[in-house]
Amino acid sequence: MRAQHKDLIKKAYAAFNSRDIARVLSTFHPDVQWPKAFEGGYVSGHDEIRKYWTRQWSQINPRVKPTEFNERENGTLEVSIHQRVKDMQGNLIFDGAVKHIYTIQDNLLVRMDIELA
Repeated sequence: MRAQHKDLIKKAYAAFNSRDIARVLSTFHPDVQWPKAFEGGYVSGHDEIRKYWTRQWSQINPRVKPTEFNERENGTLEVSIHQRVKDMQGNLIFDGAVKHIYTIQDNLLVRMDIELA
């Protein structure tokens, strides 16, 4: 895995956890496809992701921490994640591992998929 791609992904997670949408979006391709893990399906583009996260963060409090990075044979990047999700009252909803699979285009994140670890 190229160091710049790992750094790009780390920047995106740090910004996500601090709820800095503009900073996260700076790591995304304009035509990004993003999974709506909380609702199902995908959203496309920066505006739709902003709306989705704004809605999501009013209902749940997710935190994601990358623990391992691997490049797959097909060129995608697999990031093992420790994810904790709490409701707005602080009750734990999920605490476990998932995998985020990234496609990079023009040195920006253009697609993310989620796999159960």
